[in-house]
Amino acid sequence: MPNNSAAWMPGPKQQLQVREAPYTKPGPGEIVVRNRAVAINPINWILQTNGTAMAFGWIKYPFVFGSDVAGEVVQVGEQVTRIKVGDRVTGQAHSVEKDINNSAYGGFQQYTILLERNTATIPENMSFESATVLPLTLTTAAAGLFEKSQLNLEYPQLEAKPTGKTLLVWGGSTSVGLNAIQLAVAAGYDVISTSSPRNFNLLKSLGASEVFDYNDPKVVDAIVEAMKGRISAGAIAIGENSMFRCLDVLGRSKGDKHMAMATFPIPSQPKRFALLQTIYCYVTSMISITIKSKLRGITTSFIWGSLAHSPVGEAVYAKYLPEALATGKFRAAPEPLVAGEGLEAIQGAIDLQKKGVSAKKVVVSLN
Repeated sequence: MPNNSAAWMPGPKQQLQVREAPYTKPGPGEIVVRNRAVAINPINWILQTNGTAMAFGWIKYPFVFGSDVAGEVVQVGEQVTRIKVGDRVTGQAHSVEKDINNSAYGGFQQYTILLERNTATIPENMSFESATVLPLTLTTAAAGLFEKSQLNLEYPQLEAKPTGKTLLVWGGSTSVGLNAIQLAVAAGYDVISTSSPRNFNLLKSLGASEVFDYNDPKVVDAIVEAMKGRISAGAIAIGENSMFRCLDVLGRSKGDKHMAMATFPIPSQPKRFALLQTIYCYVTSMISITIKSKLRGITTSFIWGSLAHSPVGEAVYAKYLPEALATGKFRAAPEPLVAGEGLEAIQGAIDLQKKGVSAKKVVVSLN
């Protein structure tokens, strides 16, 4: 039995501690991966700063978090048919799922249990650091685009069939946005996006047909003008205040009027009285969003970044992503920003991510 260790969070709002962890065998439809790289997401510092009062209230400490892993398969469970021992893979770790709620499924350790349906093989020429930027942001983008309760778009294909519709991705240079652009293009949609000017070329290289500066005070008018003669496929809103801008665009466009929100309307860096400030901002923003969306005939939904029990997971991770990565039709984006090596480096990586990064994702190597 391999020796395992993990970066545990011993209690709410506490720093990570590296110590021993049990090695757990995979169940049906599961695999065990020897992690070679893990990635950091905003949810990691948000939970560490604010605790689990507003989300994941079922978690009992000590606990192992972490959603993004890449490494080598060391064991497979029953009913696993697509992935085999020795495969190089990336996948989403699901320790925080309410019906899983188990540290053995957390990413911040040497050995993690993954679900086969949310795991993709990666090509030999792709580094584990590059591959590990994908899972949670890819999953969030895919859920927002393809779930029936969200935008309900066509699935991605290796040879895209044009749908004749245009999707707005607000916040295209974010990790979720970079994946949403590529997935939507692969599904046959024209994509209009926003970012700062320094990332225009990056977004266009991933398939966006037009990119606008979200800091431009006339950006909404410019996008509405670009939408003339086009049929809307809806919008995915990423980043602070993105939902209000998307509502403005959809309200003046023809076609589908659904907005999938990848960002909660709360301050990204709350200061004093963080919990009270967060609750106040959330409640007031949601009242405004509800009123504006109903007045304009727009439906809205929040994206839950999980495909653990959805057919979308298999459509993306099994049927599309492996060959798309191997042939270069899908790029692992954003670029990894390696913040150290070893489990001991994860806390520093979380602190770095909290300060903010642009068009990159903070990663830790576990070689």
